Amino acid sequence: MKNKDTIPRQIWEFFCSVKLTVYTLVLLAVTSIIGTVVLQNGTPRQYIDIYGQGMYNLIKVFHIDDMYHAWWFLFLLALLCINIVVCSVERLSLIWKIIFPKQIRFNPDRFLRGKTKQTFVADQDADLVDAVCEKWLSKQVGPVHRQNDDSTRRMYAEKGRWTRLGVFVVHASVLLLLLGALIGAVFGFKANVRIDEGDETRTVFTAKTREPVHLDFVIRCNEFEVKFYDTGAPEEFRSNLTIIEDGDKTLTTDIRVNHPLRYKGINIFQSSYGTASPGAAVVTVADNSTGQEITRTIQVGETIPLPDDAGSFQLQGFLPHFDFRGRNMGEAFFGKVSLKGKQEFQIGLPLQFPTFDKMRKGRFSFFVKEFEKKYYTGLQVTKDPGVWYVYAGFVLMILGCWVTFFMSYQSFLITLHPLDGGRTRIHLAGRTNRSAQNLKLKLARMATHLENQFKKGY
Repeated sequence: MKNKDTIPRQIWEFFCSVKLTVYTLVLLAVTSIIGTVVLQNGTPRQYIDIYGQGMYNLIKVFHIDDMYHAWWFLFLLALLCINIVVCSVERLSLIWKIIFPKQIRFNPDRFLRGKTKQTFVADQDADLVDAVCEKWLSKQVGPVHRQNDDSTRRMYAEKGRWTRLGVFVVHASVLLLLLGALIGAVFGFKANVRIDEGDETRTVFTAKTREPVHLDFVIRCNEFEVKFYDTGAPEEFRSNLTIIEDGDKTLTTDIRVNHPLRYKGINIFQSSYGTASPGAAVVTVADNSTGQEITRTIQVGETIPLPDDAGSFQLQGFLPHFDFRGRNMGEAFFGKVSLKGKQEFQIGLPLQFPTFDKMRKGRFSFFVKEFEKKYYTGLQVTKDPGVWYVYAGFVLMILGCWVTFFMSYQSFLITLHPLDGGRTRIHLAGRTNRSAQNLKLKLARMATHLENQFKKGY
């Protein structure tokens, strides 16, 4: 009793408690529902708009915005792992003795009391029947153990003791699944990066915090290609990537949506695309007062003089989405016009509307005649070092469930009673820990087979 009251024993009993397993699973289920309902990895503005400032503060305190990486969620997973290990060790010590006994023992009375049995009479004497039954039983089931007395001979065989380990295989699979989740959450990452055609990078940025993650290799986007349906919707987009490691090109391949690149534990997915910022554009400047036009190739950041020395125009940059009075005008260049004696002002030059700047009704109108269109590829870069533990866990789960639910421990007893006239009564009985009806059918087939053999004069 004193041994049970020690602190180590109390800690052990706490972790091997079935109640702890149930409570932990319930908490994980409830929190997983919360993680499904509540937006994950959103921006502060999204949470405030959806839930309000007060609820957003609560979400941040408990890390519900990234719940599956929250310390308390990982703690619950670790607690369940410890609980499963301790419960398995506690039970395995007893099961191990049953599976690997020092000596096989059997109780004939347990078989006699059971309902799964068959009886028939053979015309052969007990010695012949004994030899035939022992050979047949050892071949069908396993090693035969005997128990004889003056009038009765008993032969016992069993198979499938090891199937009791099936539940521990399931426990091990759950541990691997949880361990894989923990490893992935602690040591893995999910990041994004944008690479223009012809550019390269070895730095990606985590999806939530935008912290930089430096890879051991360089990713270069050689080319990006997009195909469109007749409606204008994208049909397929493809990135041709090269992996450069230690200055050497180690791999060049195409990636598409749902066809990622996997390299040394890093997964690179095609996630988005867009028009990259061009370095230059061919711009036409029209003098509305004289009808004169000049066309120049202007580099981004370059300033050119306007006709009649009326001022200057600077091409400042490129916008993938140009907003005009709340309306998205699509891709556009923008620049600064400086007229002598007047204030400077900015103009937008949307590509879908070449004559858009004429609505300004100034002396000069600007529009983009052409430019070298380049795309950028948006990549999702992930690392999950726990994925192989998860795969192994699924394999073990299938094996463990197969052993646990579709295989069983079976034992058989053949009892021989000599009768007058050189005949022998044969009594077959069996026991199983699962599917007694199947065993009953199997025993009937066994008895029919033996009976037919003796009728043929075996």
